[in-house]
Parts: sequence; C-alpha cells; structure tokens
Amino acid sequence: MADLPDFVSIREVGPRDGLQNEDPIPADAKVRLLDALSATGVRRIEAVSFVHPLAIPQMADADDVWQRAVKADGVRYSALVPNTRGAQRALAAGFTEIEVVVSASDTHNRRNVNRSTDESLDDIAELIDLLHGASARVEVIVATSFGCPYEGDIDPKRVAGIVDRVVRDGADRVAFGDTTGMGTPRRVRELLTAVRDRNAHVPVLLHFHNTRGTALANLLTALELGVTEFDASVGGLGGCPYAPGASGNLATEEAVHMLHDMGIDTGIDLAALIEVAELAEELLGKKLPSGVLRAGPRTRLTPMPS
Repeated sequence: MADLPDFVSIREVGPRDGLQNEDPIPADAKVRLLDALSATGVRRIEAVSFVHPLAIPQMADADDVWQRAVKADGVRYSALVPNTRGAQRALAAGFTEIEVVVSASDTHNRRNVNRSTDESLDDIAELIDLLHGASARVEVIVATSFGCPYEGDIDPKRVAGIVDRVVRDGADRVAFGDTTGMGTPRRVRELLTAVRDRNAHVPVLLHFHNTRGTALANLLTALELGVTEFDASVGGLGGCPYAPGASGNLATEEAVHMLHDMGIDTGIDLAALIEVAELAEELLGKKLPSGVLRAGPRTRLTPMPS
C-alpha cells in the first residue's frame, strides 16, 4: 500500500448539500445542526447556499441561519453560490470562502442551471474576478466528474479540460463531485491522473456519493494517490435533485471511523459526531443511511498510533 497521510481534512457538507436534498426543516433546526457540528472538532463546514428560494426552497432562510449560527474558532465556513446575486449575498454575509459549481456533463448542467457547461464556465470566470476583488477565495466544484445520469460515462480528459479553464481563470482550488455515485477506484485513479498531468499544483478535494456502495473504497484509492481533502455529510444526508437514483453522500462518521482505525487523524471527535448524526435523525424525523449509527459498540473513537 502507498504511504498514507497522517492527517485528512474533512469538509462537513450536511448543513448545505445534505439538507438541500431533504424536505425543508425550520431555521431553528438548521442552526442546531450547524452549531452541533461546529463543536465536533471538524475544521471545515459548508454552511449554506445563497440560491433563489424558488429554485431551492430548503435554502430560502440561508441569511437567517448563518446570522444566528455560532462561528466556532478554528472552523472554516464556506458557502455555495450559483451566480452574481448569490455571490453578493455571500460576501455581504461575511463569507471569504466561496464555492461555485459546474457540471462536466452538458445535460446535467442544463438540468441544474439551464445553461451549457461552456456558458457556466464563462459565468464562473466573471464570478472569480468579482470574488477575488472582495478578497474571497474560490473553489470550483466539477459535478458529474465520474459519470452522468443522462449521458453515462464522462471522459476524464473532459474534466481535465474544465480544470484547465478554471485554473486559467484564477480558481484557487478545485473539487470533483461523484454526483451519481458512479465513481469506482478505477475512475478515481483515471480522473486524478488526467488532471494532475496538466495541473499537479492545484489543491484538490473529492466528494463521493454512496449510491453503489463504493464511497469508502474511492476514498481509500484517493488517499493512496495523495489526496487529503474530502467532503462528507453527517448521517449520509443528501444526494442530488438533478441526478435520478442518486443516494446520499459519504457519511462523515463512516469516513472518520475508517480513517481513525487506520491511524489517520481528522481532528474530529467520533463520539460527538455520532451524537450529531442522531440529532439529524431527530430533526428530520427519519433514519439516515449511516451504518455507524447502528453498528454496535462505538470502539476506537480516536486514531490508533501510526
């Protein structure tokens, strides 16, 4: 096995990506979830998205939720924005880490934002200039990087070409979304190879769904290839409203459990995280996908010595 890192950074995306794909819950519940996650030791949280309420009603109260949330020391919070209006709202709310998204698949991009991939890339170039002018950092998320529910397989060279464009336009970092859960270790390896052949210096984050049960295998493959930043969602919350059949995200507690057992630190208190997953079940009124919640004794809650 390749050398593995001593530390992995997990960005918790349950408050945004997770809740965005569930039935709407009150602002009070969102604040409780966000504050509870902030107290687990997680160092990055995707807090809200600033989108039109008719498009994503689950995020209609983003300004209120963010204003009321406790901003914990040592936690980096980010927001997702779809356009200039969303970027302006995020900046006004005080965010300095902003995410924008484009799909590698034209069809998925049109279903998501009603424009082609190339048109979205033109918009993103303008957003990068706007956000950099306000001293914010920009991460470009490439959705459907490992496959599309409408078009099927996505050529890694197409994704690498998108990375070429956004890096040229000034993106600070890139992320690759397995929007449908079509990712496998082979696809992870091929994508990272294609991207790094041309942009080895760009910070990379991976976002896996567990539709076909491959999320942890994909994470391990990426670790072996040197990736140390991943998205995960408490309880496995989330999915994608524009990807039929896609199930939830990689559960944060499942990722943390595996990493800690391998001697890899995350800074996260697994026992506290499991309690937050149970809170999320209470707030949503349903069972969540995470196997850790129902897997018996909660052993080895801190990393083993490496």
